Amino acid sequence: MACFLVPAAEAAITEVVKRVEESKETEHHHEDADTAKVSLSTKLSWLTKMLWGGAFLLMFEHVWHGEVVPWFPFLTAMGNAEDTAEMLHEMSTVGVTMAVIITVVWVGMVLVSNRMEKENRAAEKVSA
Repeated sequence: MACFLVPAAEAAITEVVKRVEESKETEHHHEDADTAKVSLSTKLSWLTKMLWGGAFLLMFEHVWHGEVVPWFPFLTAMGNAEDTAEMLHEMSTVGVTMAVIITVVWVGMVLVSNRMEKENRAAEKVSA
């Protein structure tokens, strides 16, 4: 009913952190010999895009089933207390699970990226 709000909230927070990191990287930008390194802001951008995509897919599914409507209060579950309790339960189970899975996949992507960067640096040292 509203499980898409959880990954959307994480995406919004991640977007803010990404922008702060981008500004720090811009302030401290200097020409590094290590140009093959992927910046933290880029990696956070991956997470943000994945979270917004997951939230959008969940929202689309709820719109499709008539649980999200274009009039106030927008969520049909807000109509009575029993439905609201069910909605909060869904947010705490399905929404949190979706956000955690996306974040775990992103961590895997970052680990692979870091490993590839390390291997590239090692290969560059050997060839130099």
